[in-house]
Amino acid sequence: MYKYDQYDQAMVDARVEEFRDQARRRLEGKLTEDQFKPLRLMNGLYLQLHAYMLRVAIPYGTLDSRQMHALADISDKYDRGYGHFTTRQNIQYNWIRLEDAADILANLAKVEMHAIQTSGNCIRNISSDHFAGAAADEVVDPRPYAELLRQWSSFHPEFSYLPRKFKIAVIASEKDRAAMRLHDIGINIVKNDAGELGAAFYVGGGMGRTPMIAPCINQFVPLDQLVTYCEACLRVYNRYGRRDNKYKARIKILVQELGAEEYTCQVEEEFVHLLEQGVEPPHDELMRIIRMFEAPNTDQTAPNDIDRSDPDFALWVDRNTVAHKASGYVSAVISLKPVGGIPGDATAKQMHLMADLAKEYSFDELRVMHTQNIVLPHVRKADLHALWTALDEAGLGSPNLDTVEDIIACPGLDYCSLANARSIPIAQRISERFAETGKTGTLGELKLKISGCINACGHHHAGHIGILGVDRKGVENYQLLLGGSEAEDVSLAKITGPGFDENGIVNAVETVTTVYERERQDGERFVDTYRRIGMNPFKEALYG
Repeated sequence: MYKYDQYDQAMVDARVEEFRDQARRRLEGKLTEDQFKPLRLMNGLYLQLHAYMLRVAIPYGTLDSRQMHALADISDKYDRGYGHFTTRQNIQYNWIRLEDAADILANLAKVEMHAIQTSGNCIRNISSDHFAGAAADEVVDPRPYAELLRQWSSFHPEFSYLPRKFKIAVIASEKDRAAMRLHDIGINIVKNDAGELGAAFYVGGGMGRTPMIAPCINQFVPLDQLVTYCEACLRVYNRYGRRDNKYKARIKILVQELGAEEYTCQVEEEFVHLLEQGVEPPHDELMRIIRMFEAPNTDQTAPNDIDRSDPDFALWVDRNTVAHKASGYVSAVISLKPVGGIPGDATAKQMHLMADLAKEYSFDELRVMHTQNIVLPHVRKADLHALWTALDEAGLGSPNLDTVEDIIACPGLDYCSLANARSIPIAQRISERFAETGKTGTLGELKLKISGCINACGHHHAGHIGILGVDRKGVENYQLLLGGSEAEDVSLAKITGPGFDENGIVNAVETVTTVYERERQDGERFVDTYRRIGMNPFKEALYG
């Protein structure tokens, strides 16, 4: 993983002291909230319903045990003993005092972490495939290129005050595990017929009020021009993006209004201009970064056999481990979705344990998934039973990856000042319902996502089943959506019809899964059956 040099450390340390002074002036009344707001947001500090919330960046979801231990310590000392892992591969603390915020940032800086640009109208945390470096199907580890873009975008003077927030994802396989086409810029590193590496650029995706799938504007940009092409895409947006209407300010609206062809023409024109300006970082800098992401020294004699005599362990292996490029190894997913639990939450004790297990079993490396789980990317098959035993004893051994219980949910109205409805209780009740019925296993892959407002932090548009909480005359109401996907078969879910109350939405989810069980053909996932039979059978079951 990337390690700070003196320049990186000095930059982060300087930002901590700058924010310490800003927070002090706010506490002394020398800054109004309106003056302080843009300053705190650029340091990841939100003012929520009950307290400040701090969002900490975990670039492309990669961290080590030292950093995870530090995150656990922060949750114990400054929060209420837990943290919330998010769909941007970050972590959030929901009960922060302004008086403590600068000290937290200083503690983060000691372990090469920060909260810079985790909010505000700037380029946010660069996300990536959580199996990067371990996945057998990748053409190259995409994280060095994500890191290059992180360094380019941090404090970029031209892009610090964009029309709206901006999100970039980088992957390097045909299988999309990062919702790449639902980002402002999605980059897929590919190999052409000549064996050369390049980047396919998808621009103008996103969820929120107006969900859109990003079109491909360039199928092959040479990798030694990656940053230059990104800069061209951003420049066109910064020049023409709407600043008079925040609902029309995202790049997806600009691409839609200009048309993908016209937007591409303007990007290409800007790209030609920038190539003459020498904005691309030196190749030596990229190579310096790449050297930090060398594959772990795996045991070439590691056995492939797994003792499956324990049925509970065998079920966890089947559901929560993923094939690795090295023989005798897997990537093991730690579920943060226990039955009745809050999706994405982990206690300080659990974080400490995950850090210890990463050091013992996974070359001191963890990944945050955008699905709000944690991955140990390089685990010997021979160590799986010991790993699972430790996880299970700590409430982290739920065998539910990609099932109806593996729910994505935003914090919703329990915490968020923007939310219209609660998300957490709905997720808890649905997981409890399906655990009680025993249908989780028979339903197979079923991705359920819940948002407490139209901003779609829970990615409800991309769920095989999506739930959107809305306010109907002061009463929480839940719309049901079907048919979305954030993977390589990307699609946007559609609303079934009138919404439901809290009890009704749980029943509605069970109803549509019953229709799926009745109608599916061999090998079909829920989303496959929906695409084949359409919405009508589900609507008839829901509404009569």
